[in-house]
Amino acid sequence: MTRGLDAAAPVVLAITGASGAPYGIRLLEQLLVAERRVSLIVSSHGFRLLRTESDIADLAQLREAVGPSRWDGLVTVYDDGDRGAAPASGSHLAGGMVICPCSMGTVASIAAGTSRSLVERAADVALKERRPLLLVTRETPLSLIHLENMRQVTLAGATVMPAAPGFYHRPTRIEELVDFIVARALDHLGVPNTLAPRWGEPRE
Repeated sequence: MTRGLDAAAPVVLAITGASGAPYGIRLLEQLLVAERRVSLIVSSHGFRLLRTESDIADLAQLREAVGPSRWDGLVTVYDDGDRGAAPASGSHLAGGMVICPCSMGTVASIAAGTSRSLVERAADVALKERRPLLLVTRETPLSLIHLENMRQVTLAGATVMPAAPGFYHRPTRIEELVDFIVARALDHLGVPNTLAPRWGEPRE
């Protein structure tokens, strides 16, 4: 049985190398707006992604992008190469984990349980401890291997959320498409938000 979300425990947020840096940045920002503590892990490919898609070269620039004052009080950064860091242990409490964006290579590693990096090990811990694990995948088209790996992690307890925004809210800006996905991710993490209109609600 999946354990309830602990709002006092940090959310583990990982950013990997799938295209979709704006999703990860906006999700981090909104977690901090909600005053949720965040255990942040950025893979080497995640850093390359941030540079390529958002001109964020390092953690200092990411801190500036999401708000230094909130970052300083709520974010703890972990090295993806440190498989002995706190998120690698089941005794370290966490209020769930989200990988956003999540590459197909990361999905494959989680499905196989290889735990070669802290991102993969933290995801493995989330599954074995029956904590929420949300994978915001970004790839198209999908091969049979991708689909089988996503099926495998779903059977293990993860939630796969492809970064495929809807259009019923009549978006006119890229930011609204990003917020559509980020709002759904926040919902699954139990974080209240009003980023995007919900079905049946009037548009402002």
